[in-house]
Amino acid sequence: MSPHTRDVDPGHLAQWCRDHLGSPSADELFRSGFLSAVIGLRLADGREVVVKIRPDSPRVAACVEVQRRLFLAGYPCPRPLTGAAPLSGDVATAEAYVPGGAALPSAEHAATAFAEAFAWLIRLAPAPGEMPALDPAPSWANWDHGGDGLWPGPEDLDGVPGEVWIDDAGRRARDLLRDGGSDAVIGHCDWLAGNLRWSGDTLLVVHDWDSVIVADEAVLVGFAAALYSTVSADELATVEDTQRFLDAYSRARGREFDAGELRRSWAAGVWTRAYDAKFQHAAGRPVTSLSEDEARERLRRAAEGPRKR
Repeated sequence: MSPHTRDVDPGHLAQWCRDHLGSPSADELFRSGFLSAVIGLRLADGREVVVKIRPDSPRVAACVEVQRRLFLAGYPCPRPLTGAAPLSGDVATAEAYVPGGAALPSAEHAATAFAEAFAWLIRLAPAPGEMPALDPAPSWANWDHGGDGLWPGPEDLDGVPGEVWIDDAGRRARDLLRDGGSDAVIGHCDWLAGNLRWSGDTLLVVHDWDSVIVADEAVLVGFAAALYSTVSADELATVEDTQRFLDAYSRARGREFDAGELRRSWAAGVWTRAYDAKFQHAAGRPVTSLSEDEARERLRRAAEGPRKR
């Protein structure tokens, strides 16, 4: 995922808050973001909010509606305070600020905690037919983008030479993902540890609701199982971490994945991490999202089917 710096005029932001939240911004609490500018603010009336600014897209309003429905259903996500509204050529939304919490649950419970939180989200999420369109998925989840090349997105990743094994892993994963499928559900495609906060082993809050997509449940679970971490918000799941997540998710949903679902889960994890690896290589950065040996092992597990217990 490439960083995009967005300059936000403080006066325009203050006026946006006055217009849409009933009070102008007074103090900035923090600023972060890659594909978006995420700004924590204290308003003049004392409320603390988070305003997120990004390029306009019809899916932004749909993502906010999914977040709103999940909040009302009792899922621990920030309460949306506005819909999507223009700000300086982009679109902005606001939500309640949820501070605190730890980056990770206890190490011995991490796989189960992350998997149960994801299963809870899938259970509570509205049906895709009830929501406006959530297309297109973010690039790292858009394996079925329909374009001519392997990799989606505005960057010409297909034209970047070198590290041929990354393209091979992505292509093999995509071929496995094309084989079969089940009913689509709504879920979160960026289940990084940095997007969740914990109170002990209890989920406190999940962030980044622009990462809501519609996909096969097994694919969504595969993304999550490959992206979370048991040790650091700066690291990704090992192969064994992914296996533990898949086992815990099956227990949480009350049914094991069949051979086809497991194949697609493992393949989805390879595809999303291969996309990030390709992006890192194209940007001239160290490739940390996936190694050749790990891609080989994950694809082997995709092919072998359910483990014998």
